[in-house]
Amino acid sequence: MSDHIRTLHHDGLTFDVLDEGPRDGTPVVLLHGFPERSSTWRLVAPLLHEEGLRTIALDQRGYSPGARPRRRRDYRMQLLVGDVVALIEEIGGPVHLVGHDWGAAVGWAVGLRRPDLVRSWTAISVPHPAAFARAMKSRSQRRRSRYMAFFNVPLLPELSARVAGGPFDQSMRKAGMSEDDVARFRREIVAYGALPHALGWYRALPLLKPGSTDHKATVPTTFVWSDRDIAITRGGAEATARWVDAPYEFIELSGVSHWIPTQAADACAAAIIGRVRASEDGS
Repeated sequence: MSDHIRTLHHDGLTFDVLDEGPRDGTPVVLLHGFPERSSTWRLVAPLLHEEGLRTIALDQRGYSPGARPRRRRDYRMQLLVGDVVALIEEIGGPVHLVGHDWGAAVGWAVGLRRPDLVRSWTAISVPHPAAFARAMKSRSQRRRSRYMAFFNVPLLPELSARVAGGPFDQSMRKAGMSEDDVARFRREIVAYGALPHALGWYRALPLLKPGSTDHKATVPTTFVWSDRDIAITRGGAEATARWVDAPYEFIELSGVSHWIPTQAADACAAAIIGRVRASEDGS
């Protein structure tokens, strides 16, 4: 097992890594979503440490100051997956993988492409990509995903986030973010200079090859979804079960918005721990 990792050097980029918990603990890799960094796990990680687990949270491509390429093609899914694979290889073996929001999208792809590196997988908020693609055929899911088109407009999203309390902040509140989390967004994303690069993930979506993730996951999986998530419909969430050919659990959180790691940290940690323990027991 590797020593604690502070940075990851990969693909000519330097990533910041938050490696915490017992040095000899079973490694759990945590992947944040948009628009957040590794601090999204600040309430969850201590609960995992209490269970003897080591957490390794990556500030992903576009978020780490040393990993901010300018071209949208530099944010294609295969490159995002490659970053996580490089981290797991640096850790020194297969890990328990956890992802929220965009981190869940990347985590699904890691498990589909490199199942040998994933002991278990806990997806939070975002379903299997094939389930989501089929959900997009519904008017409800297309309506919920309209923000993706807005994020693909050059410069306009960045301008909308320029002023505190402006349209971007208002949209985050509408999505369920607390005032503290909006303030963290302004501090850790906007002031940190990460927003234009984080938006690169959305702007690279047209470059995704159709059907590239259109097969079943084969690693033990838990999917956590909340019924007040304004971005993901129930249809996509419930359809995920059909895309996992391995032990699977669907956990629905009632009365919780999209931001599960910060708003339901206890339930989030319990789901992760449950999946880790079940996988270790072979169930």
